[in-house]
Amino acid sequence: MSVSLEASEELLYGGTANAGLVTRVGDTVRRPLRPTSGATRALLDHLEMVGFKGAPRYLGIDNEGREVLSYLPGTAVIKPYPSWALTDAALVSVARLVRDYHRAVASFDFEGHEWPRPLPARFRGDIVCHNDLNLDNFIFAGGRAVALIDFDLSGPGCVGWDLACCARLWAPLEDSGADAARRSLTRLRLFADAYGATQAQRAELLEAMVPCHDWCCEIVQEAVDTGHETFSRYWLGGGREYEHGTRHWLAGHLPEMGAALGIA
Repeated sequence: MSVSLEASEELLYGGTANAGLVTRVGDTVRRPLRPTSGATRALLDHLEMVGFKGAPRYLGIDNEGREVLSYLPGTAVIKPYPSWALTDAALVSVARLVRDYHRAVASFDFEGHEWPRPLPARFRGDIVCHNDLNLDNFIFAGGRAVALIDFDLSGPGCVGWDLACCARLWAPLEDSGADAARRSLTRLRLFADAYGATQAQRAELLEAMVPCHDWCCEIVQEAVDTGHETFSRYWLGGGREYEHGTRHWLAGHLPEMGAALGIA
């Protein structure tokens, strides 16, 4: 199906990889095509088929050769982050939305598609993870997370990997002082409880924490190496040092995270 390009387009903010390239036209979103767009289309088609309403619908290709997706009304959480997005109630809604996504995607057959960068072999499981559960990839309405966007990095993985990806960014788990660390560990437990994570999933989350951080940093470094302007500005403007410090903090606080998660 081909969707015609409209005359008026509104630039959408919040992303990094596609910064300046994603626009809104009426009730649709236009995004650049990728080599793995076919896999994303199959994933979104599946989510629509099983009745999951927390993701955009794939609508076709426009006359400019861009993906056309349905526009999801609501508010994306972009910097500077609003205080309501950092509340425990918002975090609970994030965990429940991710849980609902995992349930919806569990019946999706991901074989035969070209996916983006693979996860480490240990974490390639039986579901398609979102893999980019950053704050700006959630749409909120009424203070509650109602939809996920930007499935560009989605690919075969396991529940624990996606939980690590999400909790790391939403708790957040980082070197921000003793008081903030205690609150972050409390939020980590709240997130896992709201998701309904099993003991096995909590253990998998903990095991994936540092590898997930490394995987994301490798993506950024590769983008910088190829001259990506937005990633380069972040990475070379202090982001590299921040992420290296975060990795050190994560690796050094795994026992505390395990205790917070109640892993036996």
